[in-house]
Amino acid sequence: MKILILGCGQVGSAIAEELAAMPSNDVTIVDTDEQALKNIASRLDVQTLVGNAASPVLLEQAGAPDTDMLLALTRSDETNLVACKLAATLFNIPQRIARVRNSAYQEYGETDQDPDTLSASLKAFDITDSIHPEHLLTEHVAGLLSYVRALQVLPFAHDKVRMVVAEAKADDWLVGKSLVQINAQLGETLDCQISAIYRNTRLIVPQPETVIEEGDEIAFMVDSKHMAAVMYVLFEYNQSNHRVMIAGGGNVGFRLAKKMEHKFNIKIIEEDAQRAEWLAEQLDNTLVLYGSATDESLLTREYINEIDVFCALTNDDENNIMAGLLAKNLGAKRVISVINRARYVDLLTGNQLDIIVSPHQITIGSVLAHVRRGDIAAIYPLRRGAAEVIEAVVHGDRATSSLVGRRVDEVKWPSTCHIAAIVRGDEVIMGRHHDQILADGDRLVLFVSRRRVSRELEKLIQVKMGFFG
Repeated sequence: MKILILGCGQVGSAIAEELAAMPSNDVTIVDTDEQALKNIASRLDVQTLVGNAASPVLLEQAGAPDTDMLLALTRSDETNLVACKLAATLFNIPQRIARVRNSAYQEYGETDQDPDTLSASLKAFDITDSIHPEHLLTEHVAGLLSYVRALQVLPFAHDKVRMVVAEAKADDWLVGKSLVQINAQLGETLDCQISAIYRNTRLIVPQPETVIEEGDEIAFMVDSKHMAAVMYVLFEYNQSNHRVMIAGGGNVGFRLAKKMEHKFNIKIIEEDAQRAEWLAEQLDNTLVLYGSATDESLLTREYINEIDVFCALTNDDENNIMAGLLAKNLGAKRVISVINRARYVDLLTGNQLDIIVSPHQITIGSVLAHVRRGDIAAIYPLRRGAAEVIEAVVHGDRATSSLVGRRVDEVKWPSTCHIAAIVRGDEVIMGRHHDQILADGDRLVLFVSRRRVSRELEKLIQVKMGFFG
């Protein structure tokens, strides 16, 4: 497949690395930053071209006339959208995916019929699909706010099933219990599947006799309807987040406050006076504070020691780090900080900040779901990209598929890969039920501890040629 990537930032570089590792892909990258292109060309087997990605001349030079997929991932919405329009009108590129930050493009002309349908304003640029980093980030943080102990909450199969990542603390009920004991305590109604345990950064593949220890980071699948009940049984902890403080009234801070203000008591801090006034007009049940999130006296006056969750959501990594550390030091029970730089994420993980959210990792997972082979519906990176959780849709019959009509334990799954859950219609089946026979239309949620086996998995999921005949 010939793929043209516009933009050599963190997302574009990560996607290029993923695609270039596949032997059948021919990847070309376009960017205005010559040094960034030299750096990536020295590491990867890709072609590079310096220039404006919205120029038809440059797109032609980059091989647009015979390109199969365009990934417009620059930092400029307008550049991405114009490039997609040119790709469709002038070069007839079949797949045109744009990264769009401005919510107005997503919302104007939007229909309520299908959340996956493009808005009229996006269709005007002839894109085939879109990636919205701010929307993805807002939804991710909103999921974390809803469950106190969760480090990650990942929805699959239209949110019928979720993967939750949480850390076992000393006074939790499940510490010292084996998986057999945990399943017995949950019973049939509150079934869940512990898919992975990370102990001191080392992966433990759970077995029935595996015993949970303090400090273990546990990834488990659960039916979304029963998530709150399962969290209570496992952690004996049903406290909800009542008081939330948001640092930063930008697009993400505003969208999060708007989405959650009828559920929580929210305060939002914004240091731009005009923006603060605008927020006060747009939000109904949110207290807007004008000032800096790193102002100790402001945080103290606003009773930071009574805040359940402090969310640092500004556009500045350093500000988010300092505000988060200050809030934690002044008594905030839980701190979530958004950090873009990968090096900062690695340095701060496991320190005072409770949860570090990387927008780029969330965006990369969304892009990969579009470019991976097979019917991949969703991909979420775990452990800063070292592992993945993949949702795949099974198609075909026993003759055209390596999966359909076969028991789970009959399938030769790639090493370091196992089924976390099967979603069949409205039914959620946990992955340990190996006697299940896979059927056309099943949605499989798979835990992959080493990303290099992902390509083997894609081949397994793909239907054979007879399916189209």
